[in-house]
Amino acid sequence: MKTEPIREAYSFVCLRCGHAWEGEYEIRHVRDADGRWCAEYHVTGGLRVPSPLTDNACRVCAGRTIRVLRPGRVVSARPRLR
Repeated sequence: MKTEPIREAYSFVCLRCGHAWEGEYEIRHVRDADGRWCAEYHVTGGLRVPSPLTDNACRVCAGRTIRVLRPGRVVSARPRLR
């Protein structure tokens, strides 16, 4: 059994190098092989990807310490210059 997919957008910032980006995902709630509900994340084109909330890496430095923000926050997420 599947539910209707929902769309969610997030802003991300790498706490290692300061790179910031946004992503939009279609989230589908489905039952796994054991009958438990789980969320599947898909990007444009239907490609299934790991959850960007728990398994994300920076495209610039491959850092894995990522802060997740609400959508539209990339500009405010830039690190301050000293």
